[in-house]
Order: sequence, then C-alpha cells, then structure tokens
Amino acid sequence: MSAKSWAIDIDRDDITQARLVADPDAPLAPGQIRVHLDSYAMTANNITYAVFGKPAGLFGNDQGYWDFFAEQGAPGRLPVWGFATVTESAADGAAVGDRFYGYYPMAEDAVLNVGRAGPGGFTDVTPRRTTLPPIYNAYQRIEALEGYRAADHDYWPVFRPLFLTGWLIADQFEDEGDYGAGQILIASASSKTAIGLGFSIRRRPEPRPETIGLTSAANVDALAAQGIYDRVISYDQIMTLNAASPAALVDMAGNGAVTRSVHSHFGSQLKASIVVGKSHWDAQPDGEGLPGPERQGFFAPGRSQKRIADWGGAAFGQKIAEAWLAFMDVAPRLASVDKRSGGDAALAAYREMLSGQADPKKGIVVVP
Repeated sequence: MSAKSWAIDIDRDDITQARLVADPDAPLAPGQIRVHLDSYAMTANNITYAVFGKPAGLFGNDQGYWDFFAEQGAPGRLPVWGFATVTESAADGAAVGDRFYGYYPMAEDAVLNVGRAGPGGFTDVTPRRTTLPPIYNAYQRIEALEGYRAADHDYWPVFRPLFLTGWLIADQFEDEGDYGAGQILIASASSKTAIGLGFSIRRRPEPRPETIGLTSAANVDALAAQGIYDRVISYDQIMTLNAASPAALVDMAGNGAVTRSVHSHFGSQLKASIVVGKSHWDAQPDGEGLPGPERQGFFAPGRSQKRIADWGGAAFGQKIAEAWLAFMDVAPRLASVDKRSGGDAALAAYREMLSGQADPKKGIVVVP
C-alpha cells in the first residue's frame, strides 16, 4: 500500500475476513504517544485472541479482545506481542526513541495513552482498557525487562507470552497437587504454549507426573527428539495409554475429537480437563455428555494476578526470569525465526496461521 501507515481490519463476526487498510495519523492528545512497531510475532495464540474477540465471559464483563484496540462498532484490530519505538510524544515519561515491549494492534503504528510512567515503563490508561486485565496494559522499557538478552530479542515476541502461559499452567498443576494425576496429557504438543508447559514440568524434581505429548502422527518423531516431554504419541494411540492410571488433560487448541477420545478412554480416572486455547477455531466443540470431569478454562492473566498477589510483583518477575533464561538456552533448537516485512506479509501471516498451515518449527516475526 502507498499509505504512510497501514493496519489490518478484521470482521468481528467472521475472523476469516481481514483486509489491509490505510491508517492515517491523527494529532496526538495530551498524554498520548505514537509508536512504530519494530517487530511482533504471529502465533496460534493470536488466533485465540480473534476467536474471543467478542465478549465471551473471559474478562468478567461485556468486553473481549477486540476492545483493546478498537471502539465497539469498528472492525477488530488483532492484539499482538512485540517491540515498538516511540516516534512522537505528548506524554511525560515516554520520549521519542524510547523502546517498549508489550501489547499492540496488528498495524504499522499505534497510539497509546500513557499513565503511571516510571523507570520500568508505563500503563496504557485508555478508558476502555482500564476494565481489561492489567497484564495486557503494561508496557516495559526494553532496558528494564527482567531476563532480557539481546541475543534472544526475536524470541521474545514469539515465545515469551506463550512460555509464560505454559509456566503458569505448570505452576497451577503443582499448586493443586497435580489434581492427583500421575500422567499429564498435553494435546497439540507441538504448540509453543505446550512446549512451555512440558519444559516447565520437566524442570521439577522427582517425583512428578509423566508428561505425554499428543500430536499428529507425522510430528511424533521430531517432537520426541526435542526432549521436552517424557513421551510423545500420536492421537490415534491415545487408547494405548494406561486407563487405570489417574490422568489429566491440557487441551491447547480446542480439538473436540481429541478431547472426547481422552475423556472416553479414562472416564473417572481423568482427574482434570483444562482448556487453554482455541486455535482450532473451526473445530466442533464436542463437549456434550463427556464422561469424566467437567472441562475448565485456563486464563493466564487471572493466574498471573493470583501469583503476583501471593508472591509480590518483584518475586513473580524473578521467578519468571529464571525460568525464561533456562528456556532460552534451548529455544533456538526448538524453533527458528521466520522474519517477514510489510503489511502484505503481515496479512499473509495472519491467514496462514488461521488456516493452520504455519510451520510449528518456525516462529513468524513480522517487521512492519
């Protein structure tokens, strides 16, 4: 496009309908900054944001993920994680040239409302965002990121939000005594959130539950070779698992057929069934009349807030940084970075992820 700045609009009712649009700059109001996105990641997690763009009860109010970057009635702007540089400022505490890691719209530029600015960063105080989970509204200076190393820069948007979710799920399992399960089945085991979960559980001292990655038959050997899970099996081998041994299921993608297979096989020996994402957005839920436990959703912002309240923000950050640095020592062998530039590439990356054709061994980084 020839416009100075581009953005991608998505139909709130049909997430397959996305288009590249001109996004003309408007004058800044006091307290606002304009940032240019330096890079952001496109992952299955972003598809989950789109699926829950409209209110679905996640936030305890009538808001969804579209409310972060678009007024109601306007097309959706997909949230992404990445880095951005301030190009214009009418706010104290954020100067031109400052760089921040955080939550941005899928666009070339963004306007943010700066509040509670300090040495570590600021909080976006756009009115509609103040009633959304705080973790999404925090923007951290790159110099203040705990656990940041320049060598890992491109892996931050690709892995950091997903690793954090996996780490939080592992923390919840440990906190709940693993729900009494001796084996934890992780569906869509090649996903980055699943890898974060498997990695985090394996760092625990013995005794701990066995982790079993569930994936398509074509992925079994390559995923097993990564050493993230104790075992990796294909979906059609679920029935070979020991149904007498208490188990728990973590479903990363909302695959109803896999869920039914696990619930039917284990029945009352399935002690927990946790749903994390919905990247299989077009799959049938198939959740009616399942034997075994009621399925429960996992919401990473809520778990983060609980642990920040339990431990304090500083201790929470230190624990994450320690785990993250350990993970960064192995991340480059788990996924390479696939960099793409410009608006057309950004739109193509979204469509590729939506269609399920993205290579899980690559992390897509868009450079606007």
